[in-house]
Amino acid sequence: CSRWLESVSFTPQRTTEGTHMSTMLKQAQLFFEACETGKGWDGCRQYCHEGASFSSQTGALAGMTTLEAYCNWMRDLFVPVPDGHYEIRCIGVDEARNTVAVYAIFHGTQTGPGGPGGPTGKTIAADYVYAMTFDGDRISAMTKIWNDTISLQQLGWA
Repeated sequence: CSRWLESVSFTPQRTTEGTHMSTMLKQAQLFFEACETGKGWDGCRQYCHEGASFSSQTGALAGMTTLEAYCNWMRDLFVPVPDGHYEIRCIGVDEARNTVAVYAIFHGTQTGPGGPGGPTGKTIAADYVYAMTFDGDRISAMTKIWNDTISLQQLGWA
């Protein structure tokens, strides 16, 4: 670990309103709010490049390759989990890599139709991270880091 730390340099960034870092952070926060409140692609597209890519090493999202598809998947999650809401735990900006990471917890209860059966009444508290890569002032790619197996078990879907 110490060898890795020696190879990484961290330079504190001073920012003022209007800098690239401030723009990335603001856009990331606006995108996150729209996506995590079920606005779908219609509410998220203004913060993203057309054709923005999406990846996640999860079974639930297997084969999903565009941010548009993911945003609409999140919109549709609010049918079985209508009280879904998020709790942001941390936001980090890596200006050198044009990336913003948001760590949050998604909470909700399945009271609506959807999923593999009827409403289970079970709750979810899912830790996850969005790593959003920017090209200019818009997101060009996003990776979701999430343990979908635990989430599906919490909801009674697995």
